[in-house]
Amino acid sequence: MALDGIYIYSILNELRTTLVGGKVEKINQPEKDEIVLTIKNNRKNHKLLISSSSVYPKIHLTEINKINPKKAPMFCMVLRKHISSARLINIRQLDTDRILFMDFESSDEMGFNSIYTLAVEIMGRHSNITLIRKRDNLIMDSIKHLTREINSIRSIYPGIEYVFPPNSNKLNPLNYDKNNLEQFIQKNSLVLDDKIFSNIFTGVSGIFSKELYMKFINQYSDYAKNWIDYMLDFSKRTFEQIIDNKFHFSSYLKNNRIKDFYCLKLTYVYNSEYKIYESPSKLLEEFYFEKDKADRLNSKSSDLQKLINVNLERCEKKKKILMNDLKKSGEKDKYKIIGELLTSNIYAIKKGDSFAHIQNFYSDKLEYVDIKLDENKTPSENIQKYFKKYNKLKKTEKAAAEQLSLTEKELEYLNSVSSNIKNADSYEDIEEIKRELMESRYIRFKKSSKSKNSKPSKPMKFISSDGVEIYVGKNNLQNDNLTLKFAEKRDIWLHTKKVPGSHVIVKNFGNVPDSTLEEAAALSAYYSKARNSSKVAVDYTNVKNVHKPNGSKPGMVIYYTNKTIYVDPVKPDIKQLQ
Repeated sequence: MALDGIYIYSILNELRTTLVGGKVEKINQPEKDEIVLTIKNNRKNHKLLISSSSVYPKIHLTEINKINPKKAPMFCMVLRKHISSARLINIRQLDTDRILFMDFESSDEMGFNSIYTLAVEIMGRHSNITLIRKRDNLIMDSIKHLTREINSIRSIYPGIEYVFPPNSNKLNPLNYDKNNLEQFIQKNSLVLDDKIFSNIFTGVSGIFSKELYMKFINQYSDYAKNWIDYMLDFSKRTFEQIIDNKFHFSSYLKNNRIKDFYCLKLTYVYNSEYKIYESPSKLLEEFYFEKDKADRLNSKSSDLQKLINVNLERCEKKKKILMNDLKKSGEKDKYKIIGELLTSNIYAIKKGDSFAHIQNFYSDKLEYVDIKLDENKTPSENIQKYFKKYNKLKKTEKAAAEQLSLTEKELEYLNSVSSNIKNADSYEDIEEIKRELMESRYIRFKKSSKSKNSKPSKPMKFISSDGVEIYVGKNNLQNDNLTLKFAEKRDIWLHTKKVPGSHVIVKNFGNVPDSTLEEAAALSAYYSKARNSSKVAVDYTNVKNVHKPNGSKPGMVIYYTNKTIYVDPVKPDIKQLQ
């Protein structure tokens, strides 16, 4: 994932062309570590996404709309105060390092023009976004506050002077000469390997360094004689392409999945197929969007998943105990037989006997058996002891069977919730699953959670290749509403066989084509716990054959007269309506 200083240089050119001279129309902070600036330039609005995520830090133009929090975070409020309606007058990069500075000119409360600089540091876990007043280099605020306790190298928080990150002391690939190159290599005792270019030049990633190294040794057959001279000629010609903006924005694919990307062609590193993009922003958006989204959703849902896993473990332990109780209860008839044998031979037993030698008339062989007795008990008391054991095990068996049935239903429900969490596609889906767990008493109600202003989200809607509507529930509350309230009796209901997953409804206005049924079954398999399996069994029947038992948990139904279809859980290439 080569979002290095060279790639940021290519983004810089795009941002300068598109944004410089524009006016800040909106400032939003959809995530705690991410801001979106809407800048109007040449009568068109452009959205600039800046993320200081420790996993996926980035800056690029975006076309994706994100839901903003009801209450703007403090950093967002500070930005609105100082650069709302400001004009973007310049964007600059620190050499070819992963740091950009955006200069905004705005009017203060007194009507005087002031310049504020937004410092964007794209440096992995040290990434940050900081607003600086340019005239005195004072930090107004930052999206992440760093104190000496957190970072011993530099502090970043409101009211102090902005200090640059430590200098790498590497050469600027766009501004160096032969003396600089030779001195740097000798001073640092560098050897020619696939890390040589990243060790010498600022902003060159490991992947790009490897590409340049392989290209270098292929071009110069006698490079070992005086490789430093060749290095100067080779690197100058390479970096001239960057100065002249001769970029090649490509992503590299493996098994139809994007593996990596860069702003120059990686011919030697990747021999796989590639996809070309018209701009660095479109490439970054496609590469990072799904990864970043999945990472944030996992982070948001981690507490819920942990809660579900704890309850799953509890239910599995309970099931194991109940199964053991049922196994022990299987011996109950043995004690009943012993009691009856003793009863029929009570005349031959005396108090003080340690055992009774009695013919077993329940056996076909009619053999004699020795039954252990308590010497301190009367014959009648010994008989009652065995009947009490029988009755106790009989009650245990009944209670264990009832509890096992309830535990298995709870396990089925918890697994369905776990599947829904993994398939959640937005924060709203996570919140609705949380509300479901509150209603099911797995989470305590909070005062803020009882608000009735929150509207239930809608199920996913697809249009099959035959033009038929298909609906897919995203959680158990939606599943209940979809199947029991929304669907009509003639509609087709689908669900993975004995596997937690979404309820799927196919609207039936006559005969449903087989192709539509297969597409609906594929959706059912895809939005289930069997997503990573193959040839998944999906049951289908008319909605009139689906019923919800009284007192059952959300999403739990029973059905009959169903048929089964086997499909691979791949999301069909059909239109999804928002």
